[in-house]
Amino acid sequence: NQASVVNISTSQQVQADAQTRGLPPGAGPGLPPGLPPGMDELLRQFRGMPGPMPGPREANSLGSGFIISADGQILTNAHVVEGADEILVKLADNSEKPAKLIGLDKASDVALLKIDASGLQAVKIGDSSKLEVGDWVLAIGSPFGLEHTATQGIVSAVGRSLPDGNYVPFIQTDVAVNPGNSGGPLFNINGEVVGINSQIYSRSGGYMGLSFAIPVNTATSVAKQLAANGRVERGWLGVGIQTLNGDLAKSFGLDKPAGALVGQVDPAGPASKAGLEPGDVILEFNGRPLSQSSELPPLVGETKPGTKVELKVWRDKKAREIDVTVAALKPAGDEVVAANADGGQKPGILGVQVSALTPRQRAESGIE
Repeated sequence: NQASVVNISTSQQVQADAQTRGLPPGAGPGLPPGLPPGMDELLRQFRGMPGPMPGPREANSLGSGFIISADGQILTNAHVVEGADEILVKLADNSEKPAKLIGLDKASDVALLKIDASGLQAVKIGDSSKLEVGDWVLAIGSPFGLEHTATQGIVSAVGRSLPDGNYVPFIQTDVAVNPGNSGGPLFNINGEVVGINSQIYSRSGGYMGLSFAIPVNTATSVAKQLAANGRVERGWLGVGIQTLNGDLAKSFGLDKPAGALVGQVDPAGPASKAGLEPGDVILEFNGRPLSQSSELPPLVGETKPGTKVELKVWRDKKAREIDVTVAALKPAGDEVVAANADGGQKPGILGVQVSALTPRQRAESGIE
């Protein structure tokens, strides 16, 4: 498997003067603005601070990836190669080849590269839907530039939703992942790739026991679209959803807080045309039960536009079936397939978010 894992380095020309760093002209990091001419440079030298670097400079980044075809197709993270002027792939035999970016999808953080090669050893792709909590997994990548480093752990959770990952049901693991691991493969005990290591939760910038991988089923679906069209087409339902808590579930007559509570419906969306209303609770999407609201966006996003799906909806304390034809998400990405209705709000000083109750929620909760 190590022969199929590659090291990816990129270079990019960036502007690095004070203004492009968001600092007032004449002021550097840690220095007050409005200093007399020349004083800022003297203070920098005294404090040992780097001076201003006007004009363009070359920025470099490092990541990992893995070969998915013998002719040189490589999967990695979009954030590893986004904005790069040059992408260089280093193979297991230490040979280096320039890579062409076939396409990237920021929403899923997946990118597809191509190098000019043949007869390469490709990874064996597994089925991420079969992963269970407690399964052993292995990550291979280049943390801090240390190539082909292997770390192991277990699957901590599946279908994990992150604030910036509406379209990805992340695999959470306790595998040690650090900067440079991004884009590298996550293997199961059969040596099959089940995920792409993508993110960590950290307060220090290093590994703290929480790492997240993109399921390989999601990644390969995205890669096929990138190879065919250079972009990804996603389904769109046209609803804003909220988490259903215990009190709301009880007020709606539900046994448990499962499903996605519809907080708002786009008048121009397919959900509105099908008759969905604010206050409805979506219990199932095309036969797939929803244990929590965060499971709905990835399901809608991976549905081909034009597909007719059946929603099981809870309304007026009884279940009903509603057929909806999923539309295409606008390429600009301004729309969301199904997102938290108050997702655009910032937490206040108390660290909470609130949203107005709909008339139906008021009536069913007995609130005047």
